Amino acid sequence: MPGNEKKDPGARSRTIARVAAVQALFQCEQSGQNAETVLREFTHHRRIAPNSHFDEGDIPQADLKLLEEVVHVATREQEENDRLLSSLLPEAWPLERLDPVLRALLRAAIAELRSGRPPQVVINEYMDVAHGFFSGEEPKMVNGILDAARRKLAAS
Repeated sequence: MPGNEKKDPGARSRTIARVAAVQALFQCEQSGQNAETVLREFTHHRRIAPNSHFDEGDIPQADLKLLEEVVHVATREQEENDRLLSSLLPEAWPLERLDPVLRALLRAAIAELRSGRPPQVVINEYMDVAHGFFSGEEPKMVNGILDAARRKLAAS
């Protein structure tokens, strides 16, 4: 992600892992493949190196542990997370109507919100990821949905 070069390399590797997790969840949904198959493809057939680039199909410096954790939790708890996500969407806008990349992003973010990581860190990270994928109103939507999810999870 441009502009992050001066940040802590560990923080950047976690952001890159989150971008890759969104891509992996999108691939799981679109291809019907399970998380293990997609993750195996990501780690065996994509270059994970400092000078690699997403636009070349690679994953530059991703935190593989975080990537695997997010994808596993998001797929394992997808039904429960989708119920939460659906409850936060307007009735006229069901989950299936969301852009598939946006749906994957929200699934990854909600899985992380449930993980016990600081909610503001998770929300900020996925806002950055949303800005990488979308140039319209979607990042604002992500912020609103994730903040509502944070409040709902804190209340339960």
